[in-house]
Amino acid sequence: MSDLSLLKLLLPEYLVDYFDVLKHESHGEQLQLYFEEKNKAPMEYAKNKLSSKGFHQEITIQDFPIRGQHAFLHIKRRRWMNHDSGM
Repeated sequence: MSDLSLLKLLLPEYLVDYFDVLKHESHGEQLQLYFEEKNKAPMEYAKNKLSSKGFHQEITIQDFPIRGQHAFLHIKRRRWMNHDSGM
């Protein structure tokens, strides 16, 4: 089983497909996982000309516990510029 397959068992598939794991930290009963959106536009925007213009502010989501540790997902999404619509 690959690392990617294992991650898909523990985390939402969308998160594994469109985000890179930057780092993880374990502090007592807390597991902190840090994700950054890949520089790859989502498939629903494949026909549009997009470019990445930095990142939105990081958000933190408390997920289901993993092996008895409270899981916190720190997620940074890209700010996309759609050159077709100007937005």
